[in-house]
Amino acid sequence: MTSAGVPPEIESWFAGRGWRVRRHQAEMLAAADSGKHAMLVADTGAGKTLAGFLPTLADFTPSRLDGAKPPEGLHTLYVSPLKALAHDVQRNLITPVEEMELGLRIETRSGDTSSDKKRRQRSKPPHVLLTTPESLSLLLSYDDSFELFKGLKRVVVDEVHAFATQKRGDLLALALTRLQAIAPDMQRAALSATVADPDAFRDWIAPDGDVDSVELVEGESGAEPEVEILLPDEERVPWGGHAATWSIAQLYQRIRDNRTTLVFTNTRFLAEYIFQHLWDANEDNLPIGIHHGSLSKEARRKVEAAMAEGKLRALVCTASLDLGVDWGDIDLVVQMGAPKGSSRLLQRIGRAGHRLDTPSRALLVPGNRFEFLEATAALEAVEEGKRDGEEFRPGGLDVLAQHVMGCACAGPFHEDALLAEVTSCLPYASIDKPTWERVLQFVATGGYALRAYDKFKRITRDKDGVWRLTHPERAYQHRMNAGIIVDAEMLEVRFRNGRSLGKVEERFAASLRPGDTFQFAGVNVEVEQLKDMELIVRASKKSAMIPSYGGLRLPLTTHLADRVRGLLTDRAGWARFPDDVREWLEVQDWRSQLPGPDNLLVESFPHGGKHYTVYYTFTGWNANQSLGMLITSRMEALGMMPGGFVANDYSLAVWSLKPVEDPRPLLSPDILTDEFIDWVQDSHLLRRAFREVAVIGGLVERQHPGKKKSGRQVTFSTDLIYDVLRKYEPDHVLIEAAWADAREKMTDIGRLGDLLDTAAERLEFVELDRVSPLAVPVMVMIGREAVPQGGADDELLLEAETLAGAAMRVDGLPGGLGG
Repeated sequence: MTSAGVPPEIESWFAGRGWRVRRHQAEMLAAADSGKHAMLVADTGAGKTLAGFLPTLADFTPSRLDGAKPPEGLHTLYVSPLKALAHDVQRNLITPVEEMELGLRIETRSGDTSSDKKRRQRSKPPHVLLTTPESLSLLLSYDDSFELFKGLKRVVVDEVHAFATQKRGDLLALALTRLQAIAPDMQRAALSATVADPDAFRDWIAPDGDVDSVELVEGESGAEPEVEILLPDEERVPWGGHAATWSIAQLYQRIRDNRTTLVFTNTRFLAEYIFQHLWDANEDNLPIGIHHGSLSKEARRKVEAAMAEGKLRALVCTASLDLGVDWGDIDLVVQMGAPKGSSRLLQRIGRAGHRLDTPSRALLVPGNRFEFLEATAALEAVEEGKRDGEEFRPGGLDVLAQHVMGCACAGPFHEDALLAEVTSCLPYASIDKPTWERVLQFVATGGYALRAYDKFKRITRDKDGVWRLTHPERAYQHRMNAGIIVDAEMLEVRFRNGRSLGKVEERFAASLRPGDTFQFAGVNVEVEQLKDMELIVRASKKSAMIPSYGGLRLPLTTHLADRVRGLLTDRAGWARFPDDVREWLEVQDWRSQLPGPDNLLVESFPHGGKHYTVYYTFTGWNANQSLGMLITSRMEALGMMPGGFVANDYSLAVWSLKPVEDPRPLLSPDILTDEFIDWVQDSHLLRRAFREVAVIGGLVERQHPGKKKSGRQVTFSTDLIYDVLRKYEPDHVLIEAAWADAREKMTDIGRLGDLLDTAAERLEFVELDRVSPLAVPVMVMIGREAVPQGGADDELLLEAETLAGAAMRVDGLPGGLGG
């Protein structure tokens, strides 16, 4: 397509910078000119953001205004998942606006914006407002929002893949329905570099489910990325560990050889650990920085500014920079450890060069042999242009309750009209009248069991079905507390006598039940109770059954897991692997079996006086951790005397005093009804989920005028209400929402269900006389989980070699094996 529809002012500006208007940029403008919504999928560095804004810029060019004055009022909303991204976009937009003299006012609005500026933006809005889903939702809660948004022409949703499938996406989808009701002619545009199923995102952005009204625009292909896998100089890939500290000397040399290098890690701890090792190796005293979400805002801004000014030679970071700000001078991106998904890897690779015609250069550094396979699978997926991502799920009822309250703050609403709005967006398209009425009653009274308390009465209904606030103060309270992001808490671990052992993340603590044992600070401890924000333990003579929690981990995508399985069974392809990896797979194939793409391999063998069973699930650490809890619970009930388990992304190893002679009874699908329900209810998983939905749904307030509740106070409040509802109203709308979260987010129950279906139909059980080669990577982690990932790596080497010696010993070698 030619760029005939592009105003000459924009054509000239592009030409003046030595650029041309890209095909996809012109197509985004053409879609807007024809009255259509749009979904743009284009590589990082392809000018996506400018493409999204091109229709806005065009509306303000003199050639299109044709002598008329530029339009007043809010013209375009830009919504991004990160505040930093909004500030970066503002910086990059101001240049073309000023150089073309378009007279466009561009401002940002987030939680950091001053209250004076926020008030002024409502009375005298800019032409373009850059914001986040939460800030947009709050804007819609004011009574002047109808006036503010009535002339809105366009909404641009950037990095849509990063939040559309989550609760923040639910909130934004609801906000878009409200905006469309206020400004019926408003156009929607969504932008992303990495989506596996563009049509699913067209569905999400489409109003009223009219997917045909959304034009799919695909970006021009850029230069192919140059990706390589770094291997140890002596070509030996480690058996276990994740930190890949073997690579530090080689990595430091790459940093010296390049102008600027971005080093991605998968956890905050690993970022600190790699940064420290690089600093120790930094004999040239190169400026190397670190960036992750636990650092203060000031520290992050300082590092970001140093990168933007080209002052750093390397920056070690986490997912905090996945949607990175626009730094065009990065020569090399390094991924430490496995990438966990091809879309995430593509996003990270795109940070290098950040220009369409410049090949992005990336280096993958596997920590162990499974990670080598995963890195290979991810590299091949990138070469084939294959993406992965989360699936869409029904919208959260807690988010819907927050939206209902926000609408009531803006003014009275009729329940039927608002239901029609709500069901016009994808996450809530299937909400039926009974569920809608339950949500309304919850917002109105807190629910059946709480309706006697005035503090829960927020809205009231008249005889005509019109709802309004019970008191104007309710609007103020809502705006102070609304939002989707509930901070994760750290829990104190202490003995009953008050002695503290340190802190663990609440997510790990919530999965424990009284009597569970785990290792912490080098001590085996048994859980007595979780009370308020403290985990009360006692010293235990029993060995730790549950692996200690090493911090939040990125989930392994199903797409990448399937690709790794494919590599395992593609025997002809093993020739391209390093010798030690190839031999590892050959000996596994000779001594046992290899997991296939559509079966579940289970191995059992004795080791060190215990019986071990290893399940090769490929469902990711979170699902494997959950399965370990359920299997050991069932083994205890069957008198099999389980000793504990350890999990990684690919497998689960369980040990016991009695052997598992048939794993099928341990994997029957009823484990997800019997043991799962008992575990979720007996542990604090459901309480934790309830606290989050109670805060999002507005049942419990985090902030009051002049003071903020501590995490302990919020937990105390939600625990009291949870106990009341469990007893008197177990089908309460928030209990339902908490169960949905516990199933999907905390335990990966969907992947577990698929795994158990596979086990019922295609389970391969192999009994061995000793450890198998494929089991070594998970076996070497036993007893090491309490050591943070990275710190354990050196200690693993000796044990790994001992285990590997037993695993790789082969009697009666066929030709070519064992080299």
